[in-house]
Amino acid sequence: MTEHLKRTIFLLLGSLFFIVGIVGVLIPILPTTPFMILSAACFAESSPRFHKMLLNNRWFGDDLRRWELNKTMKRETKKRATWVIVISFTLSISLLWGNILWQFLLLGTAIILLFLLWRIEESSPYNSVIE
Repeated sequence: MTEHLKRTIFLLLGSLFFIVGIVGVLIPILPTTPFMILSAACFAESSPRFHKMLLNNRWFGDDLRRWELNKTMKRETKKRATWVIVISFTLSISLLWGNILWQFLLLGTAIILLFLLWRIEESSPYNSVIE
């Protein structure tokens, strides 16, 4: 694979993951952070400018830099993500009142997301240069 083709594919994938991450802000079932992490990884391979823009973003840049450096999250970020998951899934489940199958699927998805979220190692002053 030529270098130009590789950069183009990573640029397209990074753009796609970024768009899906932005949509995830609006749609409760779609997670934002994993798509932003994927987008940053793709842009690191294809576009230093876009990669730097993501890492310097005022809303999620610190979290992306922390993830890139040592694959950790701040406890505060985990708490905020937990509240977003709980509130958005509660709203979604209540909107589907009477459709028990979809309610259980959403509940199961929320439980899995929370389980995976809280398994991520937390950053501390000893394993992060960002703190």
